[in-house]
Amino acid sequence: MTAPNILNISNIRGNTAVLNVITVAANVVANPSNSNKVFKINTLLISNINGTVSADVTAEFVRSGAPYDIVSTVSVPADATLVALSKDTPIYVEEGDFIRITASSNSSIQAICSYEEIS
Repeated sequence: MTAPNILNISNIRGNTAVLNVITVAANVVANPSNSNKVFKINTLLISNINGTVSADVTAEFVRSGAPYDIVSTVSVPADATLVALSKDTPIYVEEGDFIRITASSNSSIQAICSYEEIS
């Protein structure tokens, strides 16, 4: 697993990933092994699109199979948005790392992740 030296990069590509979050953990962003890239996560927004009921959400950064909580079982009120990561608190997703999200109910939570793919 390597990551490019970000002082000597040749490409930065902006990306936005979206996910309809369900009760089974799913990746919103995954950096494949041997990609020779690092992803800088700028924003992770988690929205409850259900107009009447709150829903709990967990977002995890996973490295070498070990999960590290970004947010853990946080209640997102109906019609509200949680800023889990922002430009003030970016993280880097190296090769083989990923961010996955789980919700307490299906059809309530959506996620939007803005990131830079650096190589």
